[in-house]
Amino acid sequence: EAGGVVLGKSADKLFSLSGLFAVYKPKGPTSAGVLNLLKERLLAEAGVQTNGNKRNQVLKIGHGGTLDSAAAGVLVVGIGKGTKMLKTMLAGSKKYTAIGLLGKATDTLDATGKVTEEKPYEQITKGDLENVLQKFTGDIMQVPPLYSALKKDGERLSTLMKRGEAVEAKPARPVRVYSLSLQQFQPPLFTLDVECGGGFYVRSLVSDIGKELSTCATMQELTRTKHGPFTLQEHALYEDKWTIDEIARSLEHCMSLLTGEPSHKKLKTEHPGETAVSCE
Repeated sequence: EAGGVVLGKSADKLFSLSGLFAVYKPKGPTSAGVLNLLKERLLAEAGVQTNGNKRNQVLKIGHGGTLDSAAAGVLVVGIGKGTKMLKTMLAGSKKYTAIGLLGKATDTLDATGKVTEEKPYEQITKGDLENVLQKFTGDIMQVPPLYSALKKDGERLSTLMKRGEAVEAKPARPVRVYSLSLQQFQPPLFTLDVECGGGFYVRSLVSDIGKELSTCATMQELTRTKHGPFTLQEHALYEDKWTIDEIARSLEHCMSLLTGEPSHKKLKTEHPGETAVSCE
């Protein structure tokens, strides 16, 4: 029974689901928006009527780390008791493919922002770019972007920035980059593959690479290809698979992956208390 309504078999199955699985987040909606749509789909399939905010009490569901609205890729979802496992996912490793643009900087460090600077980039070679990447591998210090989900006095920095309030940059903090490689170089565009720990911002990496090359750079596109053991190719459910049966199958498959996750990938590199909002 939920909210005084007797439930059928589909609803029984939905409310018995527990664990972690992954969905594909397209470019455009926020991570929270994707989660709300998923929740609505599942409750509608189960025939559960919801009124306003009551749906949040009806079905326990959460995600394991915000992916920018302009980014696409793997979004790890916890359902039932799986929501308690999400915190460990935040500290786990993530893989991204990022396309950077040389010669332009924006206030958001990505393609959604206003151009704040333009510099020549024609002198930069593929070799220059490859050499610079070595400086950003391993344990490094990184300043998070001003437009981010990090909070000041309980409000997101991005919200304060959009209101035109003065926001001071957060201090540089330790982050971990497991691997970083150049996949393609077609000036002014370059494509990177990066595997990093929690609290890492790929936008900041692209911007810092531009500065290191004595020019500027901004991120054009970002795709999260892996989060913990969940990969985009094998595990992320696209919208047409957001059904109770598909998720039940996915949970069975995904939960078996978690036991084999290498322990070094669970090292916490972010600041306590910021975990839940500090992902790219």
